[in-house]
Amino acid sequence: MGREGRRRGPLVAGGLVLAIVLVGVGLYWFQPWKLWQDETVEEALPSVTPTSTGPEATTTVLPSTSTPPTEEGPRTLAQGSLISHEHTTTGTVKLIRLPDGSHTVRLENLDTSNGPDLRVWLTDAPVKEGKAGWHVFDDGKYASLGKLKGNKGDQNYTVPAGVDLAGLTSVAIWCDRFDVSFGAAELA
Repeated sequence: MGREGRRRGPLVAGGLVLAIVLVGVGLYWFQPWKLWQDETVEEALPSVTPTSTGPEATTTVLPSTSTPPTEEGPRTLAQGSLISHEHTTTGTVKLIRLPDGSHTVRLENLDTSNGPDLRVWLTDAPVKEGKAGWHVFDDGKYASLGKLKGNKGDQNYTVPAGVDLAGLTSVAIWCDRFDVSFGAAELA
């Protein structure tokens, strides 16, 4: 092997190692396999559960100090239909007050693409159709309700007790990794 061949050997090996590292980082970042993986979640609407105090079980419902209960069962305060943004997204979103005064965001018949780092956000941003609505949800006030449990089905997300619902008028399925909305719904 000549002098030139001995110089190319380390360069080729270094280039190959660099290419492997870049492919690994790209796979981790984009997670393309999630486009073919569906996660279906079928949760029932949450309700107040009985508290057991021994042989006899009693039901104790303590009213929240922030919002007094107004009726026996869960009450839908606002709802809307999801529209597509970055990915085709359909379903219904409901803001529900439970008998104990707490609030839940419920996604019903959700159908969207899976993706990396998807979150459910309650926001003050207006829902805009098309590309104009893809990036608006992190511009103002929002509350992250947690990671999206699945890209299909019915799911519940507890609104933390300290969240002020005044002015929060939409829900977005938000990809935190790429700062883009997969879909959103205006709550009316």
